[in-house]
Amino acid sequence: MLGALSDRFGRRPVLLASIAGAGADQLLLAFAPGIGWLLAGRLLAGLTAANITAAYAYIADVSGPEDRARNFGMVGAAFGMGFVVGPALGGWLGGMDLRYPFLLAAGLAGLNFLYGLFVLPESLRPEHRRPFRWRRANPVAAFGVLRANRTVFGLVSAQVCAVLAFGVLQTVWVLYTGQRYGWSAEENGLSLTIVGLATALVQGALIGPLVKRLGDRGAILAGFAAMACGYALYGLGSTSLVFCLGILLHALGGIAGPTLQGVVSRSVGPDQQGSVAGAMAGMQSFVFIPAPLLGSALFSAFTAPGAGIPVPGMPFLFGAASLLAGLFLAWRALRRPAHCPGATQG
Repeated sequence: MLGALSDRFGRRPVLLASIAGAGADQLLLAFAPGIGWLLAGRLLAGLTAANITAAYAYIADVSGPEDRARNFGMVGAAFGMGFVVGPALGGWLGGMDLRYPFLLAAGLAGLNFLYGLFVLPESLRPEHRRPFRWRRANPVAAFGVLRANRTVFGLVSAQVCAVLAFGVLQTVWVLYTGQRYGWSAEENGLSLTIVGLATALVQGALIGPLVKRLGDRGAILAGFAAMACGYALYGLGSTSLVFCLGILLHALGGIAGPTLQGVVSRSVGPDQQGSVAGAMAGMQSFVFIPAPLLGSALFSAFTAPGAGIPVPGMPFLFGAASLLAGLFLAWRALRRPAHCPGATQG
């Protein structure tokens, strides 16, 4: 719904509303007197959670076709750096007072809101806007937006496979490394720092040269293949060193996501960028509902005392299989050039 609203009213109002909602959510979390208020804050965050949707649509508006993969990669690099700094800063502040991390997050959201209000220009030209329709503002209609273009649907389906694998990984990372390698909280924190740094390096510095050398199709397929190999090493690695090698391959596979997003954005017109980005984000959010349940169930089933074949890495092996399925879907979608229905490039 928010993606469609950004196609009607512009990216800037949606970004501002989303940032304001995030700030209000953090304040509620900081001062919540009970679990009910905590859940209210989470609901508010969900209702306004359009940052990535509007941000990707904004980048598509202001980027030429040759720059989109690199610019989408910069967003991924920003996430990677936040993944490095955020947990460390939150842990340090939380050691002083459990409310402090939420107060800092609210303050950062406030500064972000002021930047958007006074500095950030609108990216969507009036002639590229389209009326808001309630029939498009629901998950089923969003699926239809993606289904209308063969290339877009195939690539989004591939991305859903990657998101499923990542959702499973997030659920069992600490459980797996603790059981198989005996890692402590500090070692797990260090491993996640390595993930963030490697992701920031790949998506911030390497994605441009790699896409230029491999092309969009080659970068997407190579990225999925690298991620699948990384997950296989996670699941099969007998030592911590092999597991860390999997982290590097997984991070290298990060070239696939921004490049895929760039191809999708070039495959639709400028008046559909918000709707398509929102539909993609919505489908990925739906996948994150069953992924934790699936990951924990696989880990439990293959590590329980009575397990016939104890395979603690089974969740990661499932992730590797999911990524191979994504590789196949991306290969099918990219067999022919993407069709762009009358889109003009920003």
